[in-house]
Amino acid sequence: MTQQGDSWWDKLYDESAPDTAPTVSGDTLDDHFDTATRATTGPPGGSPPDSVIPTDAKSPTRPAGPDPRAAAPAPKSTAPEPVPPTAPPTPVAPPTPTAAPVPPAPVPSVPPVPGRAPWEAAETGPRTFPAPPVEAPTVQVPVPPDPPEPEKGQEPEKDQEREQSPAAPDHAPTVQVAVPVPRPRTGFVGSRPPTYEPEPTALPVARPGELADVVADTVLDGARYGTCTLRAVSARGDSARFRGEPRRDALLTARFGHDEAALVLVAVAAGSRAAEDAHLAAADACRWIAEAVCRSHSRLSEDVRSGRRGDLKSGLHRLTDRTYGKLRARATERGLALDEYTASLRCLLLPADPDCRTRVFFGVGGGGLFRLRDGAWQDIEPLLPERTAVTGAPVVGFGSPPAAPSAPSAPEATEDGDRLTMDLGITTAPGPLVEEPVPPPAEPFRFRASVARSGDTLLLASPGLAEPMRGEPDLARELADRWAGAEPPGLAAFLADTQLRVTGYADDRTGVAVWEA
Repeated sequence: MTQQGDSWWDKLYDESAPDTAPTVSGDTLDDHFDTATRATTGPPGGSPPDSVIPTDAKSPTRPAGPDPRAAAPAPKSTAPEPVPPTAPPTPVAPPTPTAAPVPPAPVPSVPPVPGRAPWEAAETGPRTFPAPPVEAPTVQVPVPPDPPEPEKGQEPEKDQEREQSPAAPDHAPTVQVAVPVPRPRTGFVGSRPPTYEPEPTALPVARPGELADVVADTVLDGARYGTCTLRAVSARGDSARFRGEPRRDALLTARFGHDEAALVLVAVAAGSRAAEDAHLAAADACRWIAEAVCRSHSRLSEDVRSGRRGDLKSGLHRLTDRTYGKLRARATERGLALDEYTASLRCLLLPADPDCRTRVFFGVGGGGLFRLRDGAWQDIEPLLPERTAVTGAPVVGFGSPPAAPSAPSAPEATEDGDRLTMDLGITTAPGPLVEEPVPPPAEPFRFRASVARSGDTLLLASPGLAEPMRGEPDLARELADRWAGAEPPGLAAFLADTQLRVTGYADDRTGVAVWEA
C-alpha cells in the first residue's frame, strides 16, 4: 500500500479519534471510574496535593521512582463536549519534589500462606491454639511470720542469716508446693517380697468354640443398700499369672426384688487347683446357686427380716444340695470324676431393708468368715462338730449311722459235735468286686446368721485370702488399719488392699467386704 492509502487506517484506529457510536448516558461503570480518577488526581496541569509522596522517597513496600498516578496521562473525559480529533492529550508535568518526610516504620512482611490468593489479606494472629499444659495440683502453704522484736533492754540475738535476708513484707506470703496425685497403696507384707512379679504376665490359652469360657484376670464390683456398703473383688493369683493359667475363683453379685424387699446375693466359689476345668465348675456353682435363690427370693427375704433362722437354714441347705447335684451331673456328662468337677461355695445374703441388720452366711467348703469390730479381727467361721460325735437321724452330708448288730445265728453243731446240716462241698459264689475307691464323705453345710453393729466390717474370703489372713498376722493388722476408718474405701483402693502380697501365698484371692454405717 502507499502512504496515502494507509492514512485511512490511521484515522480509523487512532486512539484520539472520537467514537462514531451513538452517545450513551453517563451512568456506566467506566463513567464512574473516570469521575473517581479525576476527583483523586485533580485537573490536568494543576498543582499536586500535599499528600503526594515524592519520587525520591524510598518506601519499604514500593520501589523508588515517579508516582505512576502522577506520570500517567489524564484520562479522557466522557463529557458530551466534542474533542478535536487532531489535538493529542497534553502530558502532565511531574510534580515538583518537596521536602522528604520521615519514612514510616517498615511493616514486617508476612510469609504467604499456601493456598491463599495474592489479594487476600494475610492473617497476623495464630492459626492454631495449643491445649493448655496440665499442671500438677498445688497446695498453698502459709509462710510462718517472723518472731517479734525483742523488748528494750534485751540484746537481740545475732543471726547472720537473718541479717542477710531481705526485709519481710507486711503480709504473710504463700508458697505453692506441687503435690503428686495420690494413688492406691500396694506392696507386700512380711520379711521379704514374693518371688513372682506383682502384675499379670501370661494370659490363659483360648481355643475356638470355647471363647465364652474365657475368664478375666480381675473382677471388681460394689454397691450400697440400706445401711451397708459392699465391695467385692476376685483376682488371679501370682502363680496362675506367671504360668498363664485361668483364674479358678468365681465371683457373682446379684440383686433380686425391689425396694425394701430386695435381697442381695454374693456368691464366691473356688475350684480345685489340680482340676483342669476348675474355673468352669466354680462359675457353674455360682450361677446355679444364684438361679435357685432368685426363684425363692421373696420367701427368703421375708424369713431374713422376720428372723426365722430355722426356716432359713433348712431352705438354704436344700438349695445348696441341688446346686451340688447339678455339679455331679455335669461331671458325668464330661466324663470326669466327681472330685475333678467341684468347687467350694460360700455365699452372703444382705437385705436391702435399712431397718434389718441381719447378715446370713451359708455354703460348703473351705474359706473364711471374719469380722472387724473395734479395730480387731474376729474369726466367726461356723464350727463343725467331729464326725464321731454326730448322733441322731441321718443328715445329708454326714453319712448314715453305723448298722445295728445282726441277730445271733443258729448253732451249726450239737454239744456232742454232731452237725445239724450236711456239707455238700458246694463253693460259695464270691461277692461283688468294687474296683473304684470309696468316695470321700461330703463336705458339711455351714450356716450362720448374725446381727451387725454400727461400724462393723464383715469379710467373706476364699481359701486364697483366708489362709494368709490366719497365717500372716501382718496382713490382718495392715487391713485392720486401712479399714478401721469411718468411710469405706473406693473400688480402686479396695482392690489395692486385697492385693497386698505375702510370701508363700500365691493362690487366687476373692474377698467380699461389707461396711456397716
